[in-house]
Amino acid sequence: MRTRRLILAAAAGAALLATAALPAGARPAEPEEAGVSAADLLAKVTSCSQISKSRYRTDQAASATVPVCGTKRAVFWTADMDIDCDGRRTDNCNETTDPWFLPDTAFHQSDGKPLRSDTLPYVVVPSPSGTWDYRAAGIKGGGVAAVIHDDQVLYAVVGDTGPQQIIGEASYAAAEALGIDPDPAAGGAASGVTYILFKNSQVSPIESRSAAASLGEKLAKEFAGGS
Repeated sequence: MRTRRLILAAAAGAALLATAALPAGARPAEPEEAGVSAADLLAKVTSCSQISKSRYRTDQAASATVPVCGTKRAVFWTADMDIDCDGRRTDNCNETTDPWFLPDTAFHQSDGKPLRSDTLPYVVVPSPSGTWDYRAAGIKGGGVAAVIHDDQVLYAVVGDTGPQQIIGEASYAAAEALGIDPDPAAGGAASGVTYILFKNSQVSPIESRSAAASLGEKLAKEFAGGS
């Protein structure tokens, strides 16, 4: 044991000397700052200043219990997650796998094609109505959203619109990334999903997952640290 301790001490001393001898610009990089946690974001949405005129249903047969809430930087709600498999036809998303499949999305890729649900994480907003109009709140296609489920945070884009009186829906890829069953016919989450949409944000191009993640992390930090 004594011999091993001496060897470890010598190695540690050599490492310290080597680090001290490095030019300032060549020193080992500092650990990267941790990203915004689900708890950080959820702490900012514990109370609701309702901006929707009334509440939404999570499904056609459910009672209307979900308000859209607003802050200076974002709008948010907590609901279920139904699976949107609309857009480009793929092996995962088509008329056979999804009884409600539509070959288009409200917002399109930079090349004009519909979004691809099974590769692009996106959220669905209710179509404008007397209940709420997402456009009046600074939300638009390609805007950034943080989706929170089971202590996980996923950055997505606003990619599609849904029924006027139903809320709580995201793409196949969004569900899959959060560990939620993405099956459009039988999957989804029954509750406990929080959607935070950042006002006046825009991912370019809309189909870039890395751009959504980068901008989302930036806006999430501002949101978590702001008022």
